[in-house]
Amino acid sequence: MAGDKSGWTLSRNPTEVCNPLCRYFRCGRKDLDFKRNPPWCNWVNSQCTGYKCNYAFCIQRKLLPDGRCALFVKRRTEEQEKPEMLESGFKIGAAERVRKKLDKLGI
Repeated sequence: MAGDKSGWTLSRNPTEVCNPLCRYFRCGRKDLDFKRNPPWCNWVNSQCTGYKCNYAFCIQRKLLPDGRCALFVKRRTEEQEKPEMLESGFKIGAAERVRKKLDKLGI
């Protein structure tokens, strides 16, 4: 069965959890053997542990510490408080700054 890749084909698209079958997964030791089923690490002579390995990295730099792929994670943005506006639509203090600039110009 060595060399049989049934069920173990490289993914053309990134996978949600980083693993050796993802097209962007690389071994820093360059000791990953895809001829065996499952992918084999020749450095430790056992099955590749994927993102848990110290030498695993993503060529897209999308590997998160928990092993997920950042390509699948949506960003969450926090709403920032908008500065208070006057009824006229100007920011508080804007009228005072304009008045100071006009005074400097002598208008």
